[in-house]
Amino acid sequence: MIFEIAAANPLPTEQKRRNNNANIKHIFGIIIYMYKEDGGKHNLPHIHAEYGEHEAVFDLEGNKIEGDLPKKKIRMVQTWIDIHQEDLMANWKLITNGQQVFRIPPLQ
Repeated sequence: MIFEIAAANPLPTEQKRRNNNANIKHIFGIIIYMYKEDGGKHNLPHIHAEYGEHEAVFDLEGNKIEGDLPKKKIRMVQTWIDIHQEDLMANWKLITNGQQVFRIPPLQ
């Protein structure tokens, strides 16, 4: 799941997102994306999370880089990242090499 949330720095357009990302997982209403950002401001491995009108970007250690989600949803994303850190890193390597990522299981 991947995210960027500030209104001043909106996410890529919906069309760009559809063309350049991988929807890794949808957990408890949170959609997680990972996509290659050519020349993007997030050079470190990260994901984007969306929940309703809220969006946030997290590094693969679970730190929120920017944006906002409700506190309970932030904890869910951080828990999911912690459980799937190796899978997320493998997906980051795949996506930066232009390869297809694999889906990661939700929280149980």
